[in-house]
Amino acid sequence: MKEVKLVTSGGGVFEVTVNDQLVYSKKETGSFPDPKEVIEIMEKMAE
Repeated sequence: MKEVKLVTSGGGVFEVTVNDQLVYSKKETGSFPDPKEVIEIMEKMAE
């Protein structure tokens, strides 16, 4: 994993990107992710 960053935005958008790859989007799912869910996604990407 090269980089994880939080970028502020407007309009209720909440997206998690890892190495410029979108891994979670509140806009697509309609809800915030469970923190454990984000950690699991990131761990899988690190393998």
